[in-house]
Amino acid sequence: MEILVMKRININSICSVCLGVVFSLLSLGCSDFFAPDTDDTLSSDDYISTQTEVYTGYIGIITKLQAIGDKSVYLTDMRGDLLEPTESSSSELIALYNYNEDLEGNAYADPAGYYEVIIACNDYLDNMRAFRKEKPELVNDERFDALESLTLRVKVWAYLTLAEIYGQAVWFDDAMLQIQDLSDTKKFKLLSLDEVVDKCIDLLDNGDASTDYINGKLTFSWYEWLDPETALADSDYRYWDYMTPPYEGLMAKLCLWKGAALQGSNRYEEAKTYYQTCADLMFDALNKVISDESKNYYYLPTAATPGNYARLWDNAEPHAREVVCAIIYDYKRNQTNKLLYHFSSEYPNKYLLRPCMDIVEGHLENNTYNPGYSVDKRTSVICAGRGNKPFLAKYRPIGSTRRPDPFQDDVHIYLFRATEYHFFLMEALNALGRFSAADALLNAGLKVDHFLKDADGNMEKDADGYGTPIEGFEGFTNDWTSQASWGTRKYPHMGIRGCFGLTSRPMNLSSDIEEDGSNLFEMMRENDLSILDEELIEYAGEGKVYPCMIRTARRWGKGQYDVSIISERVLPKYGANAEAMRQKVESQIFVPWDLKLR
Repeated sequence: MEILVMKRININSICSVCLGVVFSLLSLGCSDFFAPDTDDTLSSDDYISTQTEVYTGYIGIITKLQAIGDKSVYLTDMRGDLLEPTESSSSELIALYNYNEDLEGNAYADPAGYYEVIIACNDYLDNMRAFRKEKPELVNDERFDALESLTLRVKVWAYLTLAEIYGQAVWFDDAMLQIQDLSDTKKFKLLSLDEVVDKCIDLLDNGDASTDYINGKLTFSWYEWLDPETALADSDYRYWDYMTPPYEGLMAKLCLWKGAALQGSNRYEEAKTYYQTCADLMFDALNKVISDESKNYYYLPTAATPGNYARLWDNAEPHAREVVCAIIYDYKRNQTNKLLYHFSSEYPNKYLLRPCMDIVEGHLENNTYNPGYSVDKRTSVICAGRGNKPFLAKYRPIGSTRRPDPFQDDVHIYLFRATEYHFFLMEALNALGRFSAADALLNAGLKVDHFLKDADGNMEKDADGYGTPIEGFEGFTNDWTSQASWGTRKYPHMGIRGCFGLTSRPMNLSSDIEEDGSNLFEMMRENDLSILDEELIEYAGEGKVYPCMIRTARRWGKGQYDVSIISERVLPKYGANAEAMRQKVESQIFVPWDLKLR
């Protein structure tokens, strides 16, 4: 099947916007971090030292991230299962909703903003290498290495996001200091989604010449470097640490894409290596936080989740118990996105997009699609207002006292959150045939019964208080359960659905696999679709749903894409027009934008 990937981007035109953004940004104080306008430079009065330019230049990259943080929400969710245009919507959004092949001049579809991030990263890395060579006496190798590693991760995130949306990306590593001819194939390479994934995996693990072979694994804490004497909760620098995509999240997601491509090409044994890497990364990242006694319900779906769910987005800052990586804005310093502008009906917002009530009532509030939905606290966040103006309330409901003014369009945007890590782990475990563990993550949660017992029926624990997981639950620790290594956990893991008191979603269990494995893939596919249907609820309006559908379709597409997985979930939104839309939805998986490489 031919997948349409069309429309034009002129990378040359965006070079001038980004040139010099890095080292033209000089000193930024703590409060100034949220002040920069991405098109402005700071005055010489802000200058501290040449070395400071190295650090503040990285913040220039983050301002580029802020500019595109909300883009994937409009670009992909309009083509997904939930959102539809309102009567006030624009022709550009309607074109995306209608899967138009001709998106010439459509600002929403234009990928230039993502390439601006990449250009800024390349320019920064180039200047870093020059600085280190010319002024070695000013170089702190540990910090400089870490800053290059952070920059590499931002670049990888931008490329992976491009590939997920457009199915391809133009790869280049050179700093763009002048208008370049895109026909120069030594500098510009058009890569497919699968090729971008391979390139990103290699870059994260090994680096390349553009980073002096520094990889993407190094960590760096702005708070610990700049403000260690202040309590973490009182330091604005803690926000800086939220803003860079983490290695483990990026690599886990890349491994899921790689595994899906291999499995979809009948190379399951090779795919298992990547699924296992994803699982190992997620266990390490989750266990590190969950095993911290002071973080009683951080990174876990617990009894406390329903009461905190709306606060994940409605707070003035990312929710500490959920945030892994988030882009943060401050409207008081002219840093805003367009989320409320699109979703809220309060003046001065435009109310351009809304949840489709056929989907809300027919799927989210349907016992077949969402068993036990009546107690699901998420549905009121996905759709509020009902009546004539239903709206996506995830990004501050109308009338909220937390952000009382409708022009405060500065809600944060999660690039990675803890619940997403649980879904990554769930997807990997299911792909490894560990169905019972995937089921526990999705439905009823990790229990004491998932660890070995002694003769008296008590959990066996070693000298450090850790139990031994039963077969199929390797990687989990009893710190997820009510019997943690330090004693009784007040808020144990209850599962994505269990924490809301929802009926379990149907899942096959490991005990049901035939001895010869003949039914393994059939069961795996059924579970994969159950996980996907839960993601459609959990990620509604976050710009994450459509890539999840594409990845699942890739895994079960037998060398291509099982487009029925996408169309079965998207077409109901179109009501009576569903069949007329089928051909478009099933042939145009990616946003069509022709790069027109000469």
